[in-house]
Amino acid sequence: MSLHTGAIVEALGGELFGDPELAITRLAPLESAQESELSYLVNPKLAPLLASTRAGCVVVAPAQADEAKRRGDCIVTPDPHLYFARLTQLWKRAHGRVPVPGVHPSAVVEEGAWIDPSASVGPQCFVGRGARIGANTVLTVRVTVAEDCVIGARCFIQSGAVIGGDGFGLAPHDGAWIKIEQLGAVRIGDDVEIGANTCIDRGALDDTVIEDGVKLDNLIQIGHNTHIGKHTAMAGCVGVAGSARIGAHCTVGGAGMILGHLTIADHVHISSASIVTRSILKPGHYTGFFPIDENSTWEKNAATLKHIHGLRERLKRLEALLPKSR
Repeated sequence: MSLHTGAIVEALGGELFGDPELAITRLAPLESAQESELSYLVNPKLAPLLASTRAGCVVVAPAQADEAKRRGDCIVTPDPHLYFARLTQLWKRAHGRVPVPGVHPSAVVEEGAWIDPSASVGPQCFVGRGARIGANTVLTVRVTVAEDCVIGARCFIQSGAVIGGDGFGLAPHDGAWIKIEQLGAVRIGDDVEIGANTCIDRGALDDTVIEDGVKLDNLIQIGHNTHIGKHTAMAGCVGVAGSARIGAHCTVGGAGMILGHLTIADHVHISSASIVTRSILKPGHYTGFFPIDENSTWEKNAATLKHIHGLRERLKRLEALLPKSR
């Protein structure tokens, strides 16, 4: 249950300084790594940890190479974070943790669904009629893929995710709500990852669309008819209301909220806990929330905010009384 550093470099590249026969038994953080374990350094601010770590080998950038070589074995690569990501994949393959293709006996696959022979459908999953699951896609445990939904190749969907539940469509009538049947589906591209208990609602008429390479964390809600562009990533507890259109290569921090029918341009980055109430048509980093404070101070500031519009109008009237400059 180990990999030699020489074999790691042969598979992934990088320049090894040290013993190629060093057996690595585990990947571990710098703070807790032991002599037979491998770690990595991404943030230069954590460089002082190189002197104290007991790791048998450390993956570092060229800027930290000299210091890393002084402390012991190291692998030097231009992007240690990317290298470590690929190393985790190599480790998983080497230790036999790759999902087995096929459908678990406890899964329910309705007639008319199509699952690629290389895909893996785990215990207690449900795949509805007309659904399609692409090559090498993995549904872990208790994943629901509702009727007519399409999932592309090499996707990974974690426990409890629901793909294609009904969108929240209701019409008011005489003080009650009349359900609007959701007649669309969900279309998911290739290389998409969906976290545990995340829900992606089917469209009302057209489909909800998740393009290639999108990464969704746990406990995310994607409303009906939303369109998410390629390689966008969202952290846990994000909520996206219906018919929002989100561009490619965007990020949304944890608990961020995007209201319905808005357009978000490509390369927009939204801070955690921000609430997006208007379309964002220019790339950039956006933040929108009231800073946390002691409750008594927060209440005073919140009360003041209620009077800002009135103060603005009073200021405009006062300005109108001033002599106009020539």
